[in-house]
Amino acid sequence: MLFKPKSVRTHFSGLIFVQNYQRNLWVKPSHRYGKYNEEDDDDKDPKLRNTKENQLDHFYLYKSKGQHLLTNTRILDAIVRRSNIKPTDTVLEIGPGTGNLTVKLLEAAEKVVAVEIDKRMVDILHKRVAENGLQERLDVICKDAMKVEFPQFDLVVANIPYGISSPLIAKMVYGRNPFRSATLLLQKEFARRLLAEPGDSEFNRLAVNVNLVADVEFVMDVSKREFLPCPKVDSSVVIIRPKPELPDVNLNEWRAFTRTCFGKKNKTLGATFKQKKKVMQLLKLAKTTSLNKENPLTGNNYECDEYYDGKYEDEDTNGEECFASSTSDLEMNLFKEKIVGILRKSGFEDKRPSKVSNEDLLHLLSLFNQAGIYFHDHVKPNDLGNANAAYLS
Repeated sequence: MLFKPKSVRTHFSGLIFVQNYQRNLWVKPSHRYGKYNEEDDDDKDPKLRNTKENQLDHFYLYKSKGQHLLTNTRILDAIVRRSNIKPTDTVLEIGPGTGNLTVKLLEAAEKVVAVEIDKRMVDILHKRVAENGLQERLDVICKDAMKVEFPQFDLVVANIPYGISSPLIAKMVYGRNPFRSATLLLQKEFARRLLAEPGDSEFNRLAVNVNLVADVEFVMDVSKREFLPCPKVDSSVVIIRPKPELPDVNLNEWRAFTRTCFGKKNKTLGATFKQKKKVMQLLKLAKTTSLNKENPLTGNNYECDEYYDGKYEDEDTNGEECFASSTSDLEMNLFKEKIVGILRKSGFEDKRPSKVSNEDLLHLLSLFNQAGIYFHDHVKPNDLGNANAAYLS
């Protein structure tokens, strides 16, 4: 009887290798069986972990790094088919693993650029592609996908690590490289959030920001049993297609605005904007914006993953105490009345952001900007910027 380790690492014994090879999984076989100590966690001592792997000739997949390989050939074929790959396309694949999807992409496309952070996987990928005679059409970048600058590509097709889904999608849809579509295998719950519409319980800032610049199509669900090692959750395949025409709005301003609105998505917009801290922040930005008109190089940068996913409230408190002490109560009250007046007159005061469409949010942002109320300190009142602004890191 084969012992099943309790560790987060998956041990590929010779028996498991043979079993999974029949399911189109190509991995390095191990000739040793063994019991693992739970204290030997893969993330506690990387040097010790690497030493033991070399000594024991083991191959591990790390769940903590999102290494789950899709092994069902039928599903792999469906993903490639729905991606509508042309023979002249360059496909970007993020997290190719041992190449189950990569080989099929190489058979359909002119070129595949694979971004893989794990050198062990890169070695296996090169060997497998060479055995299929496709090595000349594969470029491998052995770096972190969130830190590398992507080359030009036509399509994205990938089973991406779940832990970087949100910032990676942000990098693509708000990035410098134009592309036709991205076919992605995502955690099912995350995909539902991405597909959510106003009024849905899952509707959130992620859907709002992605849907501003792209359309998202559901393709199919994929059971967790189709992966090795088996994750805790099911997955879904979606296709993201950038919109040919984008709204005339500064994207930095938009994302900072939605960050404010969706900080507490079930609060009414009136309750959100009446908070003393929020009024003070907006008043400070209103004054800063007038200065930025004369000196556009001043201001702050915002991390994409901080303001993109809607999980964080505003935390920029630098100078707030000093600013508050220099601002009179009268000035604060007048500015608050200005904000509330816009919400009330436009009918948004009692609405919750989770039930408001992108069109209505764009309208409300326009009303605020026209009144001199801004959410990002790079914005100029007479220049709402280029909707094709580059991804900010």
